[in-house]
Amino acid sequence: MTLQFLKELQNELEREITFQGDSAIYYSYYKDMLKAPSFERGVYELTHNNKTVSLKTINAVQQMSLYPELIASVLYQATGSNEIIEPVYFYIGIVFGLQGIYVTALFVTSWLMSGTWLAGMLTVAWFIINRVDTTRIEYSIPLRENWALPYFACQVAALTGYLKSNLNTYGERFCYLLMSASTYTFMMMWEYSHYLLFLQAISLFLLDSFSLEQSDKVHEVYKIYIFSLFLGYLLQFENSALLVSPLLSLVVALMLAKCLQVKKGTFIAKIMKVINFYLVCTLTVTLNIIMKMFVPHKEHGHMLKFLEVKFGLNMTKNFTMNWLLCQESLQAPSRAFFLRLTQSSVLPFYTLVLIICFFSMLQVIFRRINLKYLWTPYVCMLAAFGVCSPELWMTLFKWLRLRTVHPVLLALILSMAVPTIIGLSLWKEFFPRLMTELTELQEFYDPDTVELMTWIKRQAPVAAVFAGSPQLMGAIKLCTGWMVTSLPLYNDDDLLKRNENIYQIYSKRSAEDIYKILTSYKTNYLIVEDAICNEVGTTRGCRVKDLLDIANGHVVCEEGDKLTYSKYGRFCHEVKINYSPYVNYFTRVYWNRSYFVYKINTVISFQS
Repeated sequence: MTLQFLKELQNELEREITFQGDSAIYYSYYKDMLKAPSFERGVYELTHNNKTVSLKTINAVQQMSLYPELIASVLYQATGSNEIIEPVYFYIGIVFGLQGIYVTALFVTSWLMSGTWLAGMLTVAWFIINRVDTTRIEYSIPLRENWALPYFACQVAALTGYLKSNLNTYGERFCYLLMSASTYTFMMMWEYSHYLLFLQAISLFLLDSFSLEQSDKVHEVYKIYIFSLFLGYLLQFENSALLVSPLLSLVVALMLAKCLQVKKGTFIAKIMKVINFYLVCTLTVTLNIIMKMFVPHKEHGHMLKFLEVKFGLNMTKNFTMNWLLCQESLQAPSRAFFLRLTQSSVLPFYTLVLIICFFSMLQVIFRRINLKYLWTPYVCMLAAFGVCSPELWMTLFKWLRLRTVHPVLLALILSMAVPTIIGLSLWKEFFPRLMTELTELQEFYDPDTVELMTWIKRQAPVAAVFAGSPQLMGAIKLCTGWMVTSLPLYNDDDLLKRNENIYQIYSKRSAEDIYKILTSYKTNYLIVEDAICNEVGTTRGCRVKDLLDIANGHVVCEEGDKLTYSKYGRFCHEVKINYSPYVNYFTRVYWNRSYFVYKINTVISFQS
């Protein structure tokens, strides 16, 4: 019985270490909710959490957008799934189910735009083939965007249907309700959702300005934005970030500008169209400044600095900024990315469709006639729409002044033949490869991490505080429940500063400096990762130790400057040698091939 129980614990540990970094943090709170005696008690402990980060009490639900975990825990217990399925599989199943909704919404949107189900099938095929570039679900399941983007896809589908001119009353009402629900849910699931909706609102504003869509319907969408923002503000513990968001300022400015509009067709109305852009922009900026003056909010200054550096408006030696810029998800698209999209044929057709749509829209704006509404960030969907749309083929033939064959007949033929040919070619080239990947049973196994977690659970005191890289701290919080000094989260200035301070264990700093940093966070144990200490980065200047050397002034890599060296060796190397003064501050208590664990000495004894 005991051996069976230990084996089950070992299996659970091996499953949980597959969650890395911030994914581990999200899943750990899902586990905490299941362990809580009641839902109310679980929510209270998360909103007043002082057991995760040392010397810090956080509202984890608000700060980490844990609404998906709250919903998943309720569903798991309310449906009686705890008797038939393990929590981890239930959690993963919900996320993958949402990805099915995501793909279905793309299918529907493409069908609505093109008028044929072939476009939907082609969208799904391109999405799956290019899944490395369309989703991160295979690498990090609990990410907030994996929960949120399916709802955004539903919102786009509902918005596309709602803006169609030939929609009946019942269909319009259904699309409106679906759009309202998905907009609000999307905003609750992801803290950065209002920025994406801000871009969508700008697109709607441009379409409305050029009379490409029904103004009344567009303003109904604006009302949905406002309703979602204020409801989200109330249910997200009065999240002031929503009140000072550019989306709210823009929508309010658009509503005010509408009040100044006069009857269509008059001379004054034409003048108002000219100054409308200036008016809306001025009102948006003014309202946003006023809101920030009167609404108490926590400004994410690091985000503004990050954007400045990202777009080349500024330079910095700051470790946190440069470390964020080096993350793979924030890198500029590589050649391999464009090559993958070209090989699957989606990029050439997307480019062609984008060019036709762009010039067609310019032509429509110039002539002031109606045009179907097009807005979607998804390359696969837009490319599929263009390939399967007879109207787009007709536009191309008109530009080419085709006379030999009837353009309408040829457009209908090509809108059926081209996607069929593309589908067959994709089937022949990618289907065998896809089936091979599905048949390969890949298992993540990291014995060193398993051994580390096992040692912590068996040997470390329950009240111990661990320090190390934020990614490893997330795994420790999930697998052991012990308190840590930092978390892999990037929306809090204090946590970012903690991460930078703890990363100093890989810099050229003295043992005394590192000791002072660690003890300031009440650290009991330090974990040094060999993979970071001896990292061989593929991207120049993106290794953690390189970024630290630049930030600390130990290495100056600007053109014309000479290298300057620290008088101390790299701490993660020196502490392994076990000589004074390092042994005075740190005592090695555990090690394996990947990790070295040191106990922080409370009484310092200086040895010769």
